[in-house]
Amino acid sequence: MRDHQDPSESRLVAGLMSGTSADGVDVALVRIEGTGTDVAVTLVAHDVLKYSSGVRQRILSCQGAAAGNARDVALLDAYVGELFGHALLHICKKAAVAPADVSAAGSHGQTLYHHPAPVQYPGFAVTNSLQVGAPSVIAQRSGITVVSGFRGRDMAAGGQGAPLAPYLDYILFHHRSRSRLVLNIGGIANLTAMPAGAGLDGLLAFDTGPGNCLMDLATWHYSGGKQAFDVDGASARKGRVHEAFLAALLEHPFLKMAPPKSADKETFGSDFLDGALLRFPELRGPDVLATLAAFTVRSIAMGILEFCTQKARYEEIIVSGGGANNPVLMESLRGAFPKLVFATSDEYAIPGKAKEAVLMAVLADATLHGWPSNVPAATGAKAAVVLGDITPGVSFFDEAP
Repeated sequence: MRDHQDPSESRLVAGLMSGTSADGVDVALVRIEGTGTDVAVTLVAHDVLKYSSGVRQRILSCQGAAAGNARDVALLDAYVGELFGHALLHICKKAAVAPADVSAAGSHGQTLYHHPAPVQYPGFAVTNSLQVGAPSVIAQRSGITVVSGFRGRDMAAGGQGAPLAPYLDYILFHHRSRSRLVLNIGGIANLTAMPAGAGLDGLLAFDTGPGNCLMDLATWHYSGGKQAFDVDGASARKGRVHEAFLAALLEHPFLKMAPPKSADKETFGSDFLDGALLRFPELRGPDVLATLAAFTVRSIAMGILEFCTQKARYEEIIVSGGGANNPVLMESLRGAFPKLVFATSDEYAIPGKAKEAVLMAVLADATLHGWPSNVPAATGAKAAVVLGDITPGVSFFDEAP
């Protein structure tokens, strides 16, 4: 077996990610130099391989506590593995890099279900998070060692398995004299608060609530399945915020929970949205979108004001994720925090569109070197632990077996 513990040389590592919106596979190839959190991360190549509407619907049909069945989930696991394996070979070809030169690929997989709250079974209280995208298939198709299952070890250590982003946020954005908030608006919005000069144990990170997920659901519904998301917030801009509907949405108990806390698409899913809309059948599509955008912004603001600014004064907020491209969200956020300097991660070393895939690469590199990469202050874990499961590729051995 090769020595994967020597970090003296730079290494190429890939990252694979598909978010809760199930839009496609984000894949990145990065060069990493250094040790622990003192590493330099350089983006070599990035791409997004979009799912067809049929593939997306197949995935969505298996998401949630009561969705799918054992057959569908098992076959989807293998199928998503094939898609991820294809994406991995694609990024190698795009970067003109031989797969044998890639040290590892970190794969988050596609989340189907996330349950961070303990459930009592005979003798044990258990939690779990389910992602599909068989690492054995990815490794077999590419020959590259795959690191996967990043959430499980943190949950075994008493954490929620989320958020994972603070580890990379710290590497990219920590500052000796400047306090920063790092906000990712994906399907779910998550926040990392970094006081000036803080180490990993001084971070605060948590999911604030919905990001784009509710707006995406409403857009799909009101467009008759023709549109997956509200492009440039155009529909929301045509509507007006319905205050009573917004107040009903803000009753969600997740918003009042203190960190550590993590959500998934089901937390703010179709059942929640349908139940709220039943109370306001007269609402038009644009008004629903405008109110859902306001809900996303208000929930983010609540998280910042109630859990972050009570303990430190922040100068800057760095925004990434699909929501950073929604001008309605960004204008409202700037209005809510006029004294903060707003930036996007595109203005830093790693573009926002590549950040989650880069995170998977950085976590995989940490795992192969035996470095803990969860952030207990964010997840609630009792200890810092090495994350992930390793599925060897051909390059993991001196010679193929």
